[in-house]
Amino acid sequence: MMKHVTLMGVAAVAIAAAAPAQAQDQTVTKRVDRLEKEMRAVQRQVFPGGAPTFFEGEIAPDNTPGERAKAATPIADLTARVDALESQLQTLTGQTEQNAYQLRELEKQFTAYKAEMDRRFPAEAAAEATPASLPVVPTVKPTPAVTTAAAPAKKPAATPAKAASPDAARLALVKKVEIPSTGNEQQDAYDYGFRLWDAKLYPEAETQLKTVVTKWPKSNQASFAQNLLGRAYLDEGKPSLAAVAFYNNYKDRPSGPRAPHSLMYMGVALEKLGRKADACKAFRELDDVYGDKAPQDVRTDAAAAKAKAGC
Repeated sequence: MMKHVTLMGVAAVAIAAAAPAQAQDQTVTKRVDRLEKEMRAVQRQVFPGGAPTFFEGEIAPDNTPGERAKAATPIADLTARVDALESQLQTLTGQTEQNAYQLRELEKQFTAYKAEMDRRFPAEAAAEATPASLPVVPTVKPTPAVTTAAAPAKKPAATPAKAASPDAARLALVKKVEIPSTGNEQQDAYDYGFRLWDAKLYPEAETQLKTVVTKWPKSNQASFAQNLLGRAYLDEGKPSLAAVAFYNNYKDRPSGPRAPHSLMYMGVALEKLGRKADACKAFRELDDVYGDKAPQDVRTDAAAAKAKAGC
């Protein structure tokens, strides 16, 4: 009887000792299951589109003999390994989140850079090598200049002589401009318009230059005359009409001797109108189409004009 009681006591002590071990084993099992689930989630993040199976880890478990002997029990050894795994998983998760954040920041920076490039070089910039890519300047019908020479002032009959009227004074200025006569009709017509412009008789110069363009539209003199017409408008304080004249000269005669000049002066006129973006576009087209082939004075003036427009 005494022996039976002793055996029952030993069994009770064994069961009591096994209970904490079993509970600890279940806790470690739950932690291992959770680690497996989290590792799968991390692998799906790190290897999107990969196989659903585990990937072999780069850090293999330490199988050095003698290390395991330090553990008091297999459960304690497994607990330490699970602790290490959890620490490694936490580090890996943090690195993954940090990499994802840096990638998002890079994408934001690239999107901002692309938006800036699209703003500075819009889609139509690919066609800047053609005249049609220039901004369309609203067409303004120019008011025909009245040639005062055709209507001299009339003096009333039976009245005392008066001081010269403004029209008569203007006519006197026009008469002071010598009309060239070399026998070359085209050249003489342009030269006369140039002399009127040089004398600052802008309305009369505009009328004469329009005559040259209308009468010989395909000639080199038309390129010179249309460009000078734009400059006359510009000097007269009419940048809108000037921009139209310059644009038409460049569009209709892109190979004309004054096409680069008109493109450059068109940028100047647009800048005076407050259209700085369009002015810069005209200057860029000047560089793209003509480049070093543009006359030196055009390139020098364009550089100064671009600086003024802030291009």
